[in-house]
Amino acid sequence: MKNGIIFLSLYSIFFFNFSIFGEGPSEIWKEKKYKSERLSSFDKTGGNDDFILIPKQSSVTIANINGAGIIKHIWITLASKDPMIKRNAVLKITWDNASQPAVLVPLGDFFGQGWGEEYILNSQYIVAAPKKGKAWNSYFPMPFSKGAKIEIQNDSDLDIANFYFYIDYEKHLVSDVGELRFHSYWNRSLTSPSTSDQRENEWAVLKKTEPGPKSAEQNYTVLNVKGKGHFAGLQLYIDSPTPMWYGEGDDMIFIDSDSWPPRLHGTGTEDIFNTAWCPKEIFMHPYFGYPRVSEGTGWLGRTHLYRYWVESPLAFEKSFLFTLEHGHANNLTLDIVSVAYFYKTLSPDDNPQLPKKEDRQNKPEITFKELHKWRDSYRRENKSHVWGNE
Repeated sequence: MKNGIIFLSLYSIFFFNFSIFGEGPSEIWKEKKYKSERLSSFDKTGGNDDFILIPKQSSVTIANINGAGIIKHIWITLASKDPMIKRNAVLKITWDNASQPAVLVPLGDFFGQGWGEEYILNSQYIVAAPKKGKAWNSYFPMPFSKGAKIEIQNDSDLDIANFYFYIDYEKHLVSDVGELRFHSYWNRSLTSPSTSDQRENEWAVLKKTEPGPKSAEQNYTVLNVKGKGHFAGLQLYIDSPTPMWYGEGDDMIFIDSDSWPPRLHGTGTEDIFNTAWCPKEIFMHPYFGYPRVSEGTGWLGRTHLYRYWVESPLAFEKSFLFTLEHGHANNLTLDIVSVAYFYKTLSPDDNPQLPKKEDRQNKPEITFKELHKWRDSYRRENKSHVWGNE
């Protein structure tokens, strides 16, 4: 990318407060009352083939832990001939022998690598590290009281020939981790305009702007769950087929018995991600950022945003609904993918859904060729030698 990449120094990152099941540097001296454990892909024959094979169309369990503890760090890297393996392979985690997984997310999207691409992401809880973002790290604390099972589900038609991993966790003698468990859900939607005439009328380019919605019915849904817990973070991947600004959509978050308007009603997509004025530059802070921005005209193409609610996770007692307009008044066609990170009580009603591999693939890229064809159609329709902005 042509944009400059902004990184915080290691010093500044280290001295941020780690709030969820973590401890800041001022407490690192305290006595630790757990046993440090690790599972990894090291070569048990003593050789240097420190990886495992994950065959095509199969699922492999990389961790099956009994008892109580907290997973504190996951590191993964892999090699596969499938260029979309980051979408075609899935991270699946089940806590305490539950009937349903609490995490069911394509590997790349979970670790901040959208569209099967690879690029650097430098944030507090998810890090895609050199080389070129190939080293995936999660620092989300993941507690469990009876056990933890981590599986890699390879939906690809090709093997993952080399799969490397570390899973570092604390083993606790006493189950003192509470009742909330780490969850992560994936969602995707190809939105369509909800305007009265189905026109994509952003910034009043085509006509007078219509008023915004009085409900969240037409919004994109980031997360809709029941139970007790708190929302901790979000990766948002937007592929825009228009060069118009994609981010006039407000966030609308309904907690427990909220009616319209919800207590948490925002002012624009970039605003909830703590930026402003339609940014198009790479920026990474521990809590929020833009690790990937579109390279096309205007905001045409792919943009990746993230935010963690480190300072105050969004607590709920009974239910949580996080929605986002796709453009003001839901007036844009966008390909939106989201990964929600949250902590919640386990429930037999939880049943995360993941579309088939075929329905997780990218939309075709719109390039200068398509723009030229659209201009040519405009000229032919007007039957005159036009400049194109008439």
